[in-house]
Amino acid sequence: MKTSKILPPAINSAPSCAISAIRQAKTLEIALSGDWVLDAQLPALEPILAQIETPAIEKIVVFTAALGRWDSMLVTELIKLIDYAEQKQVAVDKASLPASIQGLLALVAAVPERVDAHREQTQRSWSQALAVSTGKAIQHGKEMLIFVGEMMISTFATLRGQAHFRRQDLWLYIQECGPSALPIVTLISLLVGLILAFVGAVQLSLFGAQIYIANLVSLGMTREMGGLMTAIIMSGRTGAAYAAQIGTMHVNSEIDALKTMNLDPMAFLVLPRMLALIIIMPLLCLYADLMGIIGGGFVTVNFFDVSLTEYLDRTAHAVKMKDFIIGFVKCSVFGILIALSGCMRGMQCGRSASAVGDAGTSAVVTAIVFIVVADSVMTIICNRLGI
Repeated sequence: MKTSKILPPAINSAPSCAISAIRQAKTLEIALSGDWVLDAQLPALEPILAQIETPAIEKIVVFTAALGRWDSMLVTELIKLIDYAEQKQVAVDKASLPASIQGLLALVAAVPERVDAHREQTQRSWSQALAVSTGKAIQHGKEMLIFVGEMMISTFATLRGQAHFRRQDLWLYIQECGPSALPIVTLISLLVGLILAFVGAVQLSLFGAQIYIANLVSLGMTREMGGLMTAIIMSGRTGAAYAAQIGTMHVNSEIDALKTMNLDPMAFLVLPRMLALIIIMPLLCLYADLMGIIGGGFVTVNFFDVSLTEYLDRTAHAVKMKDFIIGFVKCSVFGILIALSGCMRGMQCGRSASAVGDAGTSAVVTAIVFIVVADSVMTIICNRLGI
């Protein structure tokens, strides 16, 4: 007959540790015993902390005569105890602790927590928020004026031959922001011409005046939309690239190296980029005008009762040389603003990868805001002058 062996119940093998506290007059004596290791069943620390809150307690003494093995778990609990006692303005006597534990606690106290390690969410009133926003706007305005002033000084120094200006870089930047941008300018300009033609045709067809779609598209592209859309494209394509390039050079301390070699970063980095945009933007504007007129002609000829000859004839009668000149002037101003925004944000970039990304984003936003404001001002001026 086989008999089954009865196994004894499993015994919890986790090390045991304990903490106790005895109050002696104005002193709280805390005794640690057992093995304070990571896999031990730690006793609750809250009863000890509750006794520290007693107003009569002025000092804490820790005894470790019965302490066995210990590791970082004991140090963590002691840090909690000491921090809580300091908050209650209760002194802690660490003389009875082992020298190794005292060394670890001293190391923790020697490296205090950074003041700005944790962000505090503060509720601001609308007046405080307005004051902060106004201060930031004034600061940005000062930085912009300083940058423009340094740019003007570098320009005059270059004209006098007192600054290092690389003509090879100028041709390289013309290539990057000119022929390389033709595909995206072609696509956007064609679509803008199509949209203008369709929007105008919806209203003009009500009066049987589809022939005037050519006037709408040609004037709209040459005076406003051609230069404006080209500037927005270049701000997102070239302005952000300038900010990222100069920002990366700032991160890699290349700009500091230029200053060390007595090379002006404004003349060496900013001026060629600005001249490239000033030269190429009017040409891109003319190309965008042509693509927009072609897109409008495609819609007018294929979807409405207008022949290609009539469309070209109305376009020639509607557009004057002054319309092209206005578009060229606007695009030149837009080029200056795009180059200033991209280079300024690049020069103001911090020394991290995220700062480079922020500089590119800020350059695009700044350039678009400047472009819209400048376009509005120049349009009002042209309207007042009757041109």
